[in-house]
Amino acid sequence: MSTAQLAAVSFLARYSGRTHRLYSFQLREWFAWCEGHGLDPLVGVQRAHIELHIRGLAERGLMDSSVVTMMHGVRGFFRFAHIDGLVPADPAVYARLPKVHRDESRTQGLDRLELIRFLQVSQTLTVHHGALALLLGINALRASEAAAVRIEDYAETLRGHRVLRLVGKGKKPATMPVTVPVLRALEACRGDRAEGPLILRPQSGNPIDRRDVYRMVTRIATTAGIPRHISPHSLRHAAITNALDAGVPLRDAQILARHADPRTTEHYDRARGNLDRHGVHFLTAYVAGV
Repeated sequence: MSTAQLAAVSFLARYSGRTHRLYSFQLREWFAWCEGHGLDPLVGVQRAHIELHIRGLAERGLMDSSVVTMMHGVRGFFRFAHIDGLVPADPAVYARLPKVHRDESRTQGLDRLELIRFLQVSQTLTVHHGALALLLGINALRASEAAAVRIEDYAETLRGHRVLRLVGKGKKPATMPVTVPVLRALEACRGDRAEGPLILRPQSGNPIDRRDVYRMVTRIATTAGIPRHISPHSLRHAAITNALDAGVPLRDAQILARHADPRTTEHYDRARGNLDRHGVHFLTAYVAGV
């Protein structure tokens, strides 16, 4: 095994699931590019080589955001190779990437009335749809997180609050309160069961997966008469933006969303329905003498 291959195996061992598959693909692309240009994928690589690879990705027709994503695995590969002493310097750290502006979240969320309608309609379908809708639209869970909730995960009381314990993105543990309406829906979904996966497929009784979450959300949205595509992330988006509209401070909204970086929550803040407070209204009134 070459030094580059050893570094790749060591780097990829840090990850699992979708992230592992994504980074594996990105490193295969990098190794193939290096082979085509007569380069060792690790030793002797210069910043110029990294930037030529970036240019090659763009010339293949990838969008700027996709190019940046494709470089996540490559940059991590060199960063940890440098940390491990396999290369004297990290050639990717200053490599120029396309500028991608992410000031606003592009997800189509739901406003307050739409969220209320969605949650109400979900309760009329099945107890499983009702529990799922509240976990997504109130507790801001991701699709995979909601599908993974077990009955045992919300059995504990902490400081007077019934809490839900889960393992989120990046295997980060989280604890969040379960409000009374959500608890009622979870208990109705649980029925007489004492353990095991909480939300089941209504027809078969088998545990749901991410694809089932998407299908169930689509069914609720269609029944609720929401005339656009609604995904599980739309519900997470709605939970965050409606919390901000309700006056929840940005820091507390960040905790609700479980965002490591507050700038991620700020993207939701800028994208939400805050046009009523936009400065153009005040400026128009000012110059009009109102």
